[in-house]
Amino acid sequence: MQVFTIVSKSPKGQNMDLNSTDAQDNITLLNIAQGRPISNWFSLINRTLYQSGKLQEFADNYGKEFIFIRSKADLERLIEARKTNKNVIGGLLGIEGAHALEGSLQNLERVYEAGVRLIGPVHFFDNELGGSAHGESGDGLTEFGKAVIRRMNELNMVIDLAHVSPKMFDDILEISEKPVMVSHTGIRAVVNSPRNLSDDQIRKIAENGGIIGIAFFDMAVGEDEIKGIVASMKRVRNLIGAEHVALGSDYDGSVAVPFDITGLPLIVEALLNEGFSEDEIRAIMGENVKRFLLEIL
Repeated sequence: MQVFTIVSKSPKGQNMDLNSTDAQDNITLLNIAQGRPISNWFSLINRTLYQSGKLQEFADNYGKEFIFIRSKADLERLIEARKTNKNVIGGLLGIEGAHALEGSLQNLERVYEAGVRLIGPVHFFDNELGGSAHGESGDGLTEFGKAVIRRMNELNMVIDLAHVSPKMFDDILEISEKPVMVSHTGIRAVVNSPRNLSDDQIRKIAENGGIIGIAFFDMAVGEDEIKGIVASMKRVRNLIGAEHVALGSDYDGSVAVPFDITGLPLIVEALLNEGFSEDEIRAIMGENVKRFLLEIL
């Protein structure tokens, strides 16, 4: 199963430290250059719904061997189907940054109806929900942000804290009634970056019952990526247990990663060399995410 996340806006000069909400948007130019519908050019929600439709179109064209995951029942169907047919794959649809909602709770309902089941409240800049780890304000959740989080809980949607400011991180954990995910991140004890989680944040995720996906790219885990991936996983395991660790690749086509999915055995080998048990590795390689999603969806 792969998570497909929609990026509806990306600031020019995007970086890990400081991005302005008002920066020129790269996705606007991309939509125009790729000949996307004019309705997409200046509307974040239209871009998001358009991309959602593209995954549905893919699912329709692929046939019975692709399952668009919208519910616990869909995920259970995928798990059961793969017992006899390893060609069956699943897709879960997400959004990188709830600026895509354009400040409207009604748009949250619209993206849910379109199949979105995971949302990161912010991406690389501050928005109507609050502050990004890479934004200017450092703010926590706004009143609109609190309303979005509560409604996501009601809709059984996954809340992804991968890019939120430290204050928003705490605010979400305070009001969310369900476990959360940090889908693709690093650990500050391995690479000290605003992108990465502190030991305190890691412990808070465990208290929430959440899960932490370790990213594969150098800005999150260091230039020797495999070594950094395993060091990050080991840090989380040692602090809160292997049951909270997952793969958080960030196969988005934008950042460079050392391998595609055919390289996952390299992580398994490195984890074995670091003394991880087979049960721990099995959990990290998929069982933890499966358990988490079956609880949330």
